[in-house]
Amino acid sequence: MSQPARPRLLDVVTESLRARHYSERTVESYVGWIRRFIRFLRKHPRDAGEREVTAFLTKLATVDSVAASTQNQALAALLFLYREVLDQPFGWLDYLVRAKKGTYRPTVMSRLEVQRVLGEMEGTTQLIAALLYGSGMRLMEACTLRVKDLDLERMEIVIRRPKGGRDRVTMVPETLRDALLSHLTRVRTLHRRELAAGRGHVVLPDRMAAKAPSAVCDIRWFWLFPARRIYREAATGRLLRHHLHESAVQKAVTEAARRAAVTKRVTCHTFRHSFATHLLESGYDIRTVQELLGHRNVNTTMIYTHVLNRGGLGVRSPVDALAGLETTRSSRANGRAIEGTAGNPRGVTHDRPTGVAAYPPRRMVDGRAVNTGWRHDLRR
Repeated sequence: MSQPARPRLLDVVTESLRARHYSERTVESYVGWIRRFIRFLRKHPRDAGEREVTAFLTKLATVDSVAASTQNQALAALLFLYREVLDQPFGWLDYLVRAKKGTYRPTVMSRLEVQRVLGEMEGTTQLIAALLYGSGMRLMEACTLRVKDLDLERMEIVIRRPKGGRDRVTMVPETLRDALLSHLTRVRTLHRRELAAGRGHVVLPDRMAAKAPSAVCDIRWFWLFPARRIYREAATGRLLRHHLHESAVQKAVTEAARRAAVTKRVTCHTFRHSFATHLLESGYDIRTVQELLGHRNVNTTMIYTHVLNRGGLGVRSPVDALAGLETTRSSRANGRAIEGTAGNPRGVTHDRPTGVAAYPPRRMVDGRAVNTGWRHDLRR
């Protein structure tokens, strides 16, 4: 009797991550790094040691030129592999050096730049971008909103399963109320049409489909921003509709920033940075901004406090002082202007010192006036 096939290492890694309720994005990233590590080794990771792991991380920094945060993510994936999957908690794992990250300053648009970028967008992508700036949501938080998460009576949005796993509430901008009402009407019409065609089902989180089987076709669980196309689920064969893919919004924002001639690197996350910065500029306290952004630690929100300083740490450039000197000289010259006379038709006095020493003696040589100075006076 044949022995059952042993599960592949990457499948075991995936199951271990999901068993610990890691997000799907983290699962995808960790599996990708472990796959790259296996290709680098050309052998099973169980047979590798500190030298191979260090060589892989060094290659990422020196050859592939990845950022420090990317290198640390690869290290986290390898630590999970050896500690949780292979059950090899080597002592040298604790001494692996993490890459040092530099100081991060977020890119922030001015209010006028935000207006120009949004003015170059239209349709659903414009509405999502306006929500990102108006409520401080992340892109995936906006794309994965469901109809039940939007409360236009209380003017708030409940963000479920965000980064960090802590649900939070943010506000709905008053200026977007009518646009959201019109969008909801179109979504409800689409859902009714889908149900009539035998579709209209969506993917539910966790075990919600088993707890409430009818929720798969309930309008409350339907995506607030559904995708245009449907797909067939491989396991059940059902026709499902996914939420709008984040790349559609990313491309629209990039193209709008180019047409608006904004010289900064504008991404969807730039709207979130601008949201926090403009709130602090308006005088809101940092704790309020922290709650709206969903930061676990206030130190994360502190990166936006640079807007409270004017210029470079509030220092006035000496070049600006030069412009002030030119203004002062002009005002003094205007103040010395007097009424013109026959000998001075323009009526302007000149800055000349007074006294005998100020005007040296003059004599004529070949029809030219020559200053002779004090030596001439002594010779006389």
